[in-house]
Amino acid sequence: MNDSFAQKDSTKPEPKVIKPDIGDKDYIRILSGPPESYVMKSGMVQLLPGKTVGKHSTENSEELILVLQGEGIMILNNEKKLEMKEGTLVYCPPNTEHDVKNICPSTMKYIYIVAKTK
Repeated sequence: MNDSFAQKDSTKPEPKVIKPDIGDKDYIRILSGPPESYVMKSGMVQLLPGKTVGKHSTENSEELILVLQGEGIMILNNEKKLEMKEGTLVYCPPNTEHDVKNICPSTMKYIYIVAKTK
């Protein structure tokens, strides 16, 4: 066993259990990158019926979305649409402009995870 892994380094992220509670907020941050993680960032989003998160780009990051509740669509580069349903994962590659829209009559809830590629 490599001793460098056994030593505790205060600059390294620590294992943890996270129990996000979004309550009545539209968005909460779960991980914000260093020092909480090496490169990952994540959050939980709640969208009311018909609402969107707004167009944005993944830039030099990959994004994975886990739909917890409801249904929506991811609109990529103003053209392609991906269905997002409860229990599904949606992947968005780097340098991709996208938006998420709630298309169901109830609140849509999802967790996103973003990791830099460079």
